[in-house]
Amino acid sequence: MLSLRLKVLLAGFFSQLLCLGVARFAYTPLLPLMQQQTILDDASGGYLAAINYLGYMTGALLAVSLNSLALKDYLYRLGLLIAIVSTLGMALTENIWLWAFWRYLAGLSSAGSMLIASGLILHWLLQQNLRAELGVHFAGLGLGIALAASAVELMLWLNFDWRQQWVLLALLSIALALPAWRWLPRPVLSSSSQQHTIKLPEPGRRFIRLMLFSYFGAGYGYVVTATFIVTIVERLPGLAGSGNLAFVLLGLAAAPAVLLWDLLVRRSGFLNAIILALLLQTFAIVLPLIVPGLWPVLFSAVLFGATFIGVVSLVLTMAGRLYPTKPARLMGKLTLAYGLAQVIAPAITGSLAKATGSYQFGLLLAAGFVALAALLLYWLKRTDQTLARLS
Repeated sequence: MLSLRLKVLLAGFFSQLLCLGVARFAYTPLLPLMQQQTILDDASGGYLAAINYLGYMTGALLAVSLNSLALKDYLYRLGLLIAIVSTLGMALTENIWLWAFWRYLAGLSSAGSMLIASGLILHWLLQQNLRAELGVHFAGLGLGIALAASAVELMLWLNFDWRQQWVLLALLSIALALPAWRWLPRPVLSSSSQQHTIKLPEPGRRFIRLMLFSYFGAGYGYVVTATFIVTIVERLPGLAGSGNLAFVLLGLAAAPAVLLWDLLVRRSGFLNAIILALLLQTFAIVLPLIVPGLWPVLFSAVLFGATFIGVVSLVLTMAGRLYPTKPARLMGKLTLAYGLAQVIAPAITGSLAKATGSYQFGLLLAAGFVALAALLLYWLKRTDQTLARLS
């Protein structure tokens, strides 16, 4: 039988498969097909992605404002239902405004899995005096991406159209929701739940400002590749038909990598590990522009998947460590910065692609933001001695 600790972590894992892998990221491998079979073009495809991230940012705002664990638990479960409904809703219309509504709700549900579930799981781990690591939980994000891309690739091989694919993904969502719902215990407040929690000094304003700017840059670079990678690869010379393969590899690389980042942070500290992940992610974004061909593109996808998940997992776990009694407090602020970038970047990238006929400028801009994020953290590491134990 599964241990209770593993069941709790797997509840988060399955919620990530559902809310992020299917409800949020199935749109990426389906975008080229929808552009072929519906009214979507580069610009409108980017706008729908931006609206999805606007929903995510709304969810982050909500998470910041919540104090009640019971309410968080209720919203987490509501998010699972919204993920199913918003996935099905994509199949029921060809109206751009209704698509925007469903993408917004999908983004809202993904905040429940990413933020609210993370906070609830961290709270439970600390309450049980267990190590506050979320590697298994965030592995669901990577495998969710791979699951969505693999499902879409299989359905393309079976000649399902875009509408049929969204319907079948909605059915898959129901199966994923069951363990996500059943295996996360209802939160129990206890006056002794934090007796053994080791508290780090709370960060000052300067630390928070630099982390917010840095995480904004990380979010910008992440969302451009995560949203458009399939379309970008499909348009590279000689690589038509390889887009979903790159997306599958991206997700498969992310799943085990998040556990390796948990091990690395024990040796090097949070800031050093995050800086390394950002630098490697910058290289992953620009590699297809520097070295053309299938193998560099696939290596880029693997490296990107292994690094973006490390940044997200480590930053949010670090936030939970800094605020152990209210982990969603700093998590929410950071996710708002990450989410703001995810609202802005797809629209800018889609517009640049439509104007120039290429995603090259969008990728270069994304890489620049990630490099700047690493530079800001390095500056923080060198100048902020109050949180030296995080470096």
